[in-house]
Amino acid sequence: MEGFWAVFFPVLRVWFTCLVVLIMLPAMFGISLGITETYMKILLKTLEWATHRIQRASRAEEILKRSASNGEFTHIQPKSAERGDFTLSDVLYFSTRGIESIVEDDVTQRFTSEELVSWNLLTRTNNNFQYISLRLTVLWGVGVVVRYCILLPLRVKGWLSELVHLMCYRICARGLSATIHYHNKQNRPKRGGICVANHTSPIDVVILANDGCYAMVGQVHGGLMGVLQRAMERSCPHIWFERAEMRDRHLVTQRLRDHVNNKTKLPILIFPEGTCINNTSVMMFKKGSFEIGGTIYPVAIKYDPQFGDAFWNSSKYSMVSYLLRMMTSWAIVCNVWYLPPMTQEEGEDAVQFANRVKSTIAQQGGLVDLAWDGGLKRAKVKESFKEQQQKKYSHMIFINGT
Repeated sequence: MEGFWAVFFPVLRVWFTCLVVLIMLPAMFGISLGITETYMKILLKTLEWATHRIQRASRAEEILKRSASNGEFTHIQPKSAERGDFTLSDVLYFSTRGIESIVEDDVTQRFTSEELVSWNLLTRTNNNFQYISLRLTVLWGVGVVVRYCILLPLRVKGWLSELVHLMCYRICARGLSATIHYHNKQNRPKRGGICVANHTSPIDVVILANDGCYAMVGQVHGGLMGVLQRAMERSCPHIWFERAEMRDRHLVTQRLRDHVNNKTKLPILIFPEGTCINNTSVMMFKKGSFEIGGTIYPVAIKYDPQFGDAFWNSSKYSMVSYLLRMMTSWAIVCNVWYLPPMTQEEGEDAVQFANRVKSTIAQQGGLVDLAWDGGLKRAKVKESFKEQQQKKYSHMIFINGT
């Protein structure tokens, strides 16, 4: 037994080393080593060789059968068709035809796996598999090892990735002494949907990802936040974009639409305010998130300021300073409400739909519903907002004057 473990652990160490060096590291840096292409070429050559061996063995077997047969049963015809009377030998013809109808039934065959003309080294795709040659049998055994010991663990990686994501976010939450109360879990976002939530802090992601995996969308950051974003993007198809690049925003919208149309992908997590608000209100939701289509899953997040201020004032604190403040606070306590899914109503445009979702989140979270754009903390007030306020003021003067 000790000898087995002495061999097993070195082999396992080599396997993990190859996995890291040949797959994980190139994936992290976006480099292709051409392993997949080489694998497909080798597989095609192997299957062609196996098919040739099988066909050669089949031809030899067919020639042997023909030489051993006198041909009586290959051209059986009912004698009754010639003389008009029934003979005992006609039983052979009708029995042969009946057996052929059963074996080659056109209806029943449509509900079983397709029988391939050439074997692809998978026993489950050829019910007539039998021993042909030693080399072909050895090749099949090697294929079993490759499929079950190499390919299967790699393909389980997707499931493991989600599990690892959950574990990592939960470890982060424990490190912040986070106490999270989730309400109405039956309304949790489903695959192919869009989760929208009010935005107070970068740890909003940690709070929500403790209870499920998401594909995230947001602005590209620099510094430590940028390093984290790039690392996250390599392990999961997140979408990051530059705030000022409108051309990139259109590309993002198309990528989001493609993501939503695939019902097998993780739900998208979007913070439509586009910036962090101080846990007292909800500001204008950008309409772009509501032009994608699909089902919207609103989520309201409300932090308890008694134990620590979760708001990130990015104009005052860097990411490192903010994380230090969070890690030195007493605790992070918050409530998360999953609200019923919402869809755009007939005759409702994207702005109206966004405002309706925003009002629902504000009402559930006990937040003030504001129509102002959160981007005003970085940019000047738009002329359209000024004109709107001027019109309201003029209207008030006109009414008071009359």
